[in-house]
Amino acid sequence: MKNKISRRSAISSGLKVGAAGILGLGFNGAKENPHTARTTLSKAKLPLRVSLNTSTLMAYKLTVDQQIDLVGKAGFDGIELWMRDIKAYAGSGGNLSTLKEKLEAHNLVLENIIAFSEWCSDDSDKHKEALKLMKSEMIMAAAIGANYFAAPVQGIEQIDPTKYDEYAKRYRAILELGDETGVVPVIELWGMGALHKVSDCAKIVIDSKHPKATMLLDFYHVHRGGNDWNMISTLNAANFPVIHMNDYPGSPEAALLTDADRVLPGEGVCDFNDILPKLYAAGFRGGLSVELFNKGYWETMDPETLLKKSYDTTRSTIESALPNVK
Repeated sequence: MKNKISRRSAISSGLKVGAAGILGLGFNGAKENPHTARTTLSKAKLPLRVSLNTSTLMAYKLTVDQQIDLVGKAGFDGIELWMRDIKAYAGSGGNLSTLKEKLEAHNLVLENIIAFSEWCSDDSDKHKEALKLMKSEMIMAAAIGANYFAAPVQGIEQIDPTKYDEYAKRYRAILELGDETGVVPVIELWGMGALHKVSDCAKIVIDSKHPKATMLLDFYHVHRGGNDWNMISTLNAANFPVIHMNDYPGSPEAALLTDADRVLPGEGVCDFNDILPKLYAAGFRGGLSVELFNKGYWETMDPETLLKKSYDTTRSTIESALPNVK
């Protein structure tokens, strides 16, 4: 199931780990982990939350309030919303407090907000404008109860290994915006983007020296970027609030896959029975948020059917991989 639609088209190395990095990403001596405070349990009493990134509903052209209602009725534990949809809702007269009330009524954890800016740009003017944009969007995110805000690395074409310290400073700058607004920016790995190696991602997080620094991984992007999940034991996955949930086919090879090739958990070759226990052992207790851009699904299923399949396949994947964990 392939098409040209992707997350990227929807918007117009080594890791030097010391003891601090192994013990916790962004470790700076703080005694408390700010990420483990959010311990909302799965409604189905699973060890991990089953959540939904509303990219999965993109083709249906639903308003953000409609998205929340459908995801809540489908039984999900959490949801990731896109900032562009929130802005469209507010721009048409919608009240942000209404969205917060809907989330609370459905008992949905607002896992994360998906947004984009060139916060990592080498161009100082673009960098400043990106920080202004991000701060304004963080304020909106906070108004609906968000605690986390995706921060994919944009504004550079590739990682320059001579600039790790500068990238870490740029990440810390947006983390400090998060301190002001109460919303933590989560640096995001993109398998076909500048930041596609987990080792690079971890180095920037650790070198930011900020206690709330963390990263956003994705099963497809980890594979697409040529990474190996055996590395997860070197990281403190308790710091990961959410991971994007999806699967991928065995062919074509990883380097040729696109976002549109993502499939539902269990319909590809990702070895969840091996990976999820490793993630759990490394401390992960967050949400697995289904993120798809699959035209084949959109053309053959209505939103309710796709939501049910997304929930059911993720739940069965968790139950199969972690049968003795409640």
